[in-house]
Amino acid sequence: MLVEQRTYVLHAAYTVDDYFAAYVETGLPIQKAVLGGFLGYFVTEFGAQNELNHLWAYQDLEDRRARRARLAEEPEWQRCSQRLRPMIRDMRNKIMYPTSFSPIRELPLVGEDSADTAFTWRPADRPSSTMDHGGHRPDVGIALDGDER
Repeated sequence: MLVEQRTYVLHAAYTVDDYFAAYVETGLPIQKAVLGGFLGYFVTEFGAQNELNHLWAYQDLEDRRARRARLAEEPEWQRCSQRLRPMIRDMRNKIMYPTSFSPIRELPLVGEDSADTAFTWRPADRPSSTMDHGGHRPDVGIALDGDER
């Protein structure tokens, strides 16, 4: 497993709220569905201002490459990206591998969370799907109540 940290610093003319207004309803859902390993989004309180950090988990570099290529092809992501890019002054990313003593070392992670996060991770060849009429996620084999199917 690896974790990618993506750091965006916004232009002074934009606020974090401006960015999230353009991102949360459109960008985040498509990223979660395609990338699948959402660990979290964080903003700074001290230090660099107007900085956003988001973390994504992948099985390996090939998994990351394939998922990011699929994301780039999504028309909905392309439209969202066109709105976001003018707000971003600086973009950085880094790939991190967990240490042997890290509590996060492999996928899926154990925890309660919504669909399409690293807590409900699935292989890249098993795309996100909607829940069936019984409230189950057929792609991960777990019911909403946490019972295995």
